[in-house]
Amino acid sequence: MRRKLLVGMAAICLLVLTPSLLLAQMAARERSEIDEQYKWDLSDVYAGDEAWEADFEVAQKTAEELAGLREELGDLDSAEKILKLQQTMEEAEILGDKLATYAFLRGDEDTRISKYQGYKQQLQSLGVKVASELAWVEPALLAIPQETLQGYLDSNEELKVYQHHFDDLWRQQEHVLSESEERIISLAGDISSTPSSIYSQMMNADLTFGTFENENGEEVEMTQARYGTYMRNPDRRVRKDAWHVYYDGYDRYVHAAAEAYAGAVKRDIFYTRARGYETCVQRALDADNVEVEVIENLIATISENLEPIARYNGIRHRIMEVDTLRHWDSYVSLVPQLDEDIPYEQAVETITAGLEPLGPEYVKDMTEGFRSRWVDVYENAGKRDGAYSWGTAAVSHPYMLMNYEDNINSMFTLAHEMGHSMHTYYSVANQPMAYADYSIFVAEVASTTNEAILMDHLLKQPMDREKRIFLLNHYISKIQGTVYTQVMFSEFEKEAHERAERGDALTVDSLNEIYSGLLDKYSGGVVHYTERSTPGWCRIPHFYRNFYVYKYATSYAAATAIARKILDGEPGALDAYIEFLSNGSSDYPIDLLKQAGVDLSKPEPIQATCDLLAELVRELEALLAEA
Repeated sequence: MRRKLLVGMAAICLLVLTPSLLLAQMAARERSEIDEQYKWDLSDVYAGDEAWEADFEVAQKTAEELAGLREELGDLDSAEKILKLQQTMEEAEILGDKLATYAFLRGDEDTRISKYQGYKQQLQSLGVKVASELAWVEPALLAIPQETLQGYLDSNEELKVYQHHFDDLWRQQEHVLSESEERIISLAGDISSTPSSIYSQMMNADLTFGTFENENGEEVEMTQARYGTYMRNPDRRVRKDAWHVYYDGYDRYVHAAAEAYAGAVKRDIFYTRARGYETCVQRALDADNVEVEVIENLIATISENLEPIARYNGIRHRIMEVDTLRHWDSYVSLVPQLDEDIPYEQAVETITAGLEPLGPEYVKDMTEGFRSRWVDVYENAGKRDGAYSWGTAAVSHPYMLMNYEDNINSMFTLAHEMGHSMHTYYSVANQPMAYADYSIFVAEVASTTNEAILMDHLLKQPMDREKRIFLLNHYISKIQGTVYTQVMFSEFEKEAHERAERGDALTVDSLNEIYSGLLDKYSGGVVHYTERSTPGWCRIPHFYRNFYVYKYATSYAAATAIARKILDGEPGALDAYIEFLSNGSSDYPIDLLKQAGVDLSKPEPIQATCDLLAELVRELEALLAEA
């Protein structure tokens, strides 16, 4: 297990306006214009920049002390020495995680502020230095006969905590290099992060889109966060113009984006070959002890179940009464008049009520998170786009970045990120430092379980036929986006890496070719895409974390199964789920999910999600037929 060492990683809506009107009235606000109650409170991490800088000096001294750790500990010939090694590295990790939390979150508040970008670069460089100084650790531990080291674990209760950590190290032994080779690998850390750093700055700090006219003839500035809102606008001319302005922005950077992504793939190939793996996908999945067959079966199962997507797009084509269904027609609600405003405070109330099946303790802890400014709510100029949850054992609670808009999509995103945060909250509270984090493979389970249970709550409320159509459409769209689209992205990654592994060049043309074919495949051949759609791959930041996105699909399948068990009142299901949230990384992801009642090594959970989609499409067809 190659652990990270020094660098990790309550509101009242005063304006109740339709999203398009609100956006027409104002450009993206500066952060200083947003009320403090809508911002996360980073004083829980550091009182300010001076405190961070003081702790960074401590971290630099710690790095120097770590450099002498090998000489101090010698041959690691006792349980006490190995325990000190583990504890010393953990202390450094806690300090690094605390520094990283402040630097990265401050940097994401406004990516234009170079000071915090500098903080991040300083941390990354220091992390590389520490990693190089500790490159001897894994080879030295593996040099100890396994039975001898196991004896040390059995003889020392404090050291025994690390049993799973050492089991994982032994499992990956053949891919751990010599001390000198590990040091070279660690020194490449700064270089290897360059493609993603360039991409992030290019897309968040430099990329601008221009303006277009809304349905009232008013000039509106396009931003990352506003794209989704305008793709749901009922006026097709507005959607088309917004789409073109948005993609024109990316088109200006497409050649640079292709070079950045090609660099990321070359990085992946370097680490794959250096560590003795056959393929990039094998190396990526091995970190979670997941077999390559899992992603291959996922792509195969979804590819065999594209008929519901074709039927759904066919419904959309008929209902929208357009000659040709285009890219900018794919996201608008089939019942646009129900796409009502959901202010942040209302979203919090709805989420709180909807997640009551998860038990009073869960709801109490979640409510405290909303009240205690875990969330940075609204978009501001320069703020990182999208949403995420950031958590670590080094700080008292997780944080959530949002770019909240007053709509149902943002409400579900808020519930999603709170699922991540509660997973972190419970894992940190119940696990030692060694297992307080958790694999991305299981991370999306907690977030998507929240979404599934919230949707069940909404569908059980009294409503007319039109509102049910709206919710069914939203549910179908979530499965399409979280499962089918992510599998499409995974297939794109797999094809791009396989081409590069064969020695083929990754250029704008070749990447566009791959993406264009997948767009047609995963729309069921019903949506007609223009050439401007084909560079859509350069919009996806997750591609810089190779073979990450498939975990959304597997997690969605697991979450659907877990949510169903809880909602059906299956004995022990809720307790098993809360235990899953509390188990951190104390076991392999596949095994943690088996303990929660889901076996992702088999195709049944994925097929069940495909069957759910087909059922939802059938119900939608039946309701529309009643018109």
